[in-house]
Amino acid sequence: MPLPNRIAPDGSLLASPARGLLMGNRGGRFHDPQTRALPLRIQASRQWICCVLSFKNRSRHVWGSGYTELFFCDEVTALAAGHRPCMECRRADALAYRAALVRGLELRETPLFPEIDRLLDRERRDGRVKRIHRLPAETLPDATMIRDGGRFLALRADAALLWSPGGYVGKVPWPTGMVTVLTPPASLAALAQGYRPLWHPSAQPAA
Repeated sequence: MPLPNRIAPDGSLLASPARGLLMGNRGGRFHDPQTRALPLRIQASRQWICCVLSFKNRSRHVWGSGYTELFFCDEVTALAAGHRPCMECRRADALAYRAALVRGLELRETPLFPEIDRLLDRERRDGRVKRIHRLPAETLPDATMIRDGGRFLALRADAALLWSPGGYVGKVPWPTGMVTVLTPPASLAALAQGYRPLWHPSAQPAA
């Protein structure tokens, strides 16, 4: 049985055999290494990051005594859940994300990453519940993730792609009017200012 370590766009954990493009963590361990069951907690700290699958030949026992390893379909999913690029294994992406965020939020000073983590933490959750944002669809950048009833949709070009743990499995027209947005506003600002996240190959054709 697969572990419940795959992340949905709303930040919840689910069990799926699908292999994602990225892994990550939420600042430490919040699972039980003995049972490896679905945790009651959703984080160990405010540092929610997304990482490459392989880095410096490190090997890990997933959901052992170390931090709680999490896996994402792609970076669009990770951003929607409230994660940001890791400064250790994805330094160039992390710096590009921060620079775009600074432009998008019109900040006078470049924040340290713990400050960004505090900002994202306010925007991504209300306690254990996913914080959502109602925004006009026409104003949203590519790679925004929205919830439409029981579906997760990723906006790209002129369409909305239907999300699944293993990739995108269909598309519908770009929505209109007010929609339920999962991607935190800070990440929306970064996307609007040119940050380009990693998409799952099923989202092709690439931009």
